[in-house]
Amino acid sequence: MDFGFSEEDEEFRAEARSWLAANAGPVTDRRTWERTLGAAGWIGLGWPEAGYGNRTATLTQQVVWAEEYARSGAPPRSGHIGENLLAPTLVAHGDAEQKRRFLPPVAAGEELWCQGYSEPGAGSDLAGVRTAAVREGAHYRISGQKTWTSLAHEADWCFVLARTDPQAHRHRGLSFLLVPMDQPGRIEVRPIRQLTGTSDFNEVFFDGACARVEHVVGGEGQGWRVAMSLLGFERGVSTLAQQIGFAAELAGIVETAVDSGAVGDPVLRARLVRQWAELRAMRWNALRTLGGRGDPGAPSVAKLLWANWHQRLGELAVQTRGAGAATGPVDWSASAPYEIDADQHLFLFSRADTVYGGSDQIQRTIIAERVLGLPGEPKGAV
Repeated sequence: MDFGFSEEDEEFRAEARSWLAANAGPVTDRRTWERTLGAAGWIGLGWPEAGYGNRTATLTQQVVWAEEYARSGAPPRSGHIGENLLAPTLVAHGDAEQKRRFLPPVAAGEELWCQGYSEPGAGSDLAGVRTAAVREGAHYRISGQKTWTSLAHEADWCFVLARTDPQAHRHRGLSFLLVPMDQPGRIEVRPIRQLTGTSDFNEVFFDGACARVEHVVGGEGQGWRVAMSLLGFERGVSTLAQQIGFAAELAGIVETAVDSGAVGDPVLRARLVRQWAELRAMRWNALRTLGGRGDPGAPSVAKLLWANWHQRLGELAVQTRGAGAATGPVDWSASAPYEIDADQHLFLFSRADTVYGGSDQIQRTIIAERVLGLPGEPKGAV
């Protein structure tokens, strides 16, 4: 695919860069930042049509925006799950009422979403979910537990894959439900403390006696089809923006290696060069597959590449600093929390890269079965 920039694309780049320079200063409230983006129409660029408070952009312009956003140092997004996962799913499978109800608040940055897929005992095996939803008239009562739910502590809504037919097995009998999170006493969110000391992931508990749901996307029992469609949206222009962040992290590590003299070690120097070369290869692979259709292995290959690359980068970050990487940025005391610096955070957080979003084992299974046509892995009935 040719990503040569036209004059119109460069005008778009200039507008994006100017707006980000004027607005992407220090932000302490991420929800306010989402509203700022929404008010300017920068949420929903990749949606197939405007009319929800968003502007639309070509695929090339979406790449431009994502890269300029990353270069500007703008705050991390809280609304990306609603914008990049839920919205395309509603466009593809939702009815007119669901689109009118949910797309405008996403475009305005008013409603934040989280994803209720993984469960204890099921992990990345979505067909093994046990969260259940029982119909009561026009509503459902939902019970069960989701885990590793990103940003659930901030979200207004959660899209949940749940079993609506208890007699069906595996991927049959699942439904894709839209669940309001503001149900005190009915839905409980428990943050999961990570190695970094932060809690971006959560456990979510649904009380079947009370927790209520009324929105089903794609029809009852069609949850597997909708869920698989959504997973296809997880690759795209955000991959290229992610790589700009990776490049900035690598540049910082190289600078540390030069300043400390660690770059004099030929083994370390070779690892740094390899990281740079692999990052360039990932960029060209992302450009090659961007916007592609009908390639079931592309998202899995991309996930395997960047997750393992980033994990090795975290190891390099601490190796470059030697013994000094074991000490924190401030003196520790029993009365103060232990703090870590950016390199330590990179090392610790990247340990999860090969697990979340589908573990390496899951990605390799997808490639084996759907691309190479190898025999499927035996799976028991739920």
